[in-house]
Amino acid sequence: MALFDMLRNALLAGFGVQEKVKDFVDELVKKGELSESQGAKLVKEWSEKAEKNTEDMSKSLGELLETTLSKMNLTTKSDIEKIEEKINALAARLDTIEKS
Repeated sequence: MALFDMLRNALLAGFGVQEKVKDFVDELVKKGELSESQGAKLVKEWSEKAEKNTEDMSKSLGELLETTLSKMNLTTKSDIEKIEEKINALAARLDTIEKS
């Protein structure tokens, strides 16, 4: 399974868990084991923690990808642009030489 697919499945699972937590808290409120304000607070706290964990995971994944790509020593867009500039400069010099 590709890294992207694993990440996608993890995020989708996280969204499913979030719905389950909300349903569970709603059920506790209905049973009278939590007040509505306690339930809302609990869902909000859990959502904030889940969002922070998702952000942390995205940041870590980004850093991992950046490190991996750096180690692969691939040509970047910037590298290609620099080469194009040099080719254009050389072509201009060649044109000048050929005209004289």
